[in-house]
Amino acid sequence: MSRRYFGTDGIRGLANRHPMTSEIALKVGMAAGTVFQKGAHRHRVVIGKDTRLSGYMLEAALMSGFTSVGMDVFLLGPMPTPAVAMLTRSLRADLGVMISASHNRFDDNGIKLFDPDGYKLSDETELEIEALIDGPSSKMLVAPDRIGRATRVESAQERYIEFAKRTLPKDLRLDGLRIVIDCANGAGYKVAPEALWELGAEVIKIGVEPNGRNINDKCGSTAPGILCDKVRELRADIGIALDGDADRVVIVDEKGQIVDGDQLMAVIAESWNSRGTLRAGGIVATVMSNLGLERYLEGLGLTMARTGVGDRYVVEHMRKHGFNVGGEQSGHIVLSDYITTGDGLVAALQVLAVVVTTGKPVSQVTSRFTPLPQLLQNVRYAKGKPLEDSRVVKAIDAGKKKLGNNGRLVIRPSGTEPVIRVMAEGDDEALVSIVVGDIVEAVRLAAA
Repeated sequence: MSRRYFGTDGIRGLANRHPMTSEIALKVGMAAGTVFQKGAHRHRVVIGKDTRLSGYMLEAALMSGFTSVGMDVFLLGPMPTPAVAMLTRSLRADLGVMISASHNRFDDNGIKLFDPDGYKLSDETELEIEALIDGPSSKMLVAPDRIGRATRVESAQERYIEFAKRTLPKDLRLDGLRIVIDCANGAGYKVAPEALWELGAEVIKIGVEPNGRNINDKCGSTAPGILCDKVRELRADIGIALDGDADRVVIVDEKGQIVDGDQLMAVIAESWNSRGTLRAGGIVATVMSNLGLERYLEGLGLTMARTGVGDRYVVEHMRKHGFNVGGEQSGHIVLSDYITTGDGLVAALQVLAVVVTTGKPVSQVTSRFTPLPQLLQNVRYAKGKPLEDSRVVKAIDAGKKKLGNNGRLVIRPSGTEPVIRVMAEGDDEALVSIVVGDIVEAVRLAAA
């Protein structure tokens, strides 16, 4: 069955345009609330959001939808996506909702849903919700005496901060470390700096003045240039960049150099393996992770399973096969001993734990392998299916032959926007560039 609303990471789109309208948000609340009312107990839903202007509108619409079908609503206000997942379980809610478009511009927004255990919904459950969204709303409404209540959870920030702090090894603190943190003017702008400060660090904050429109604007994990400059200027020990909903992280070492999610997963995997806490003999990553990471882990006697792009697919594989470390090159890192989804702050704390225990600078801790030359280019298209065009198919086949066994080629459509992503990597950087260029040109011609 085709999907009308849900993509790879919930429902997402331009705010105040279909499907990111108050009307659809209202129906999502009604439909999801109906699906997740199982049993005779009083049902509850947790709603968090990032700092986008449209969050107020969507929060009110969702709240109205949920209460109209008999669910009590717990409002968290601006909170990281992983905090919503954690509090869904902690508050024994039937459902969790995060209003966010993650690393996108402020004029986009989205709705992510979590089940009672804090995991993103299955395809089957999303389709069940979609069917109710398109059905008659009147059938879902409850009697006047069963309408739900809405309550603001004043202790939400403190709960998440304490949770994050407890993910560090016992008695380990960050005293003496100078940390610059960029919160992307997003959901983590209060909780992340506070957690680091309470752990003893000297904290310099940037990207902590949200105005509804500046989320991810030349800041955060997708634009860490200002953070790099600030780390060098202040001679800080480390820089930490979160994205708009704080579920991904990019690290900057003391030299101002960017460290991506692949290197961070290598650090955490080796650390956990040495402590005997790494499960399933390796980690889970996606097809976008560098081949250098895979080779490095093999040298440690560890494996790396690959999934499609999207942290939900990483988590599904982790749950099915017993892994407790997984993630994406972009900085979504899932540590299932602690949390059910990507958590930028918790991942950063695990890296800081290695820095503190080894006494080594961040540049040494996070330089675990030399990445193979890798090139990614995005090609935007207006309509059609460019990947089915004969010119594109021919270019892809030619690229695979050129790379042979000394590289990889990944071409995929984005799950959140009309973009074809073309990625190649291999031992020969010049050849990688030629292969990507040929395929990108073919896609552009097909999309013209």
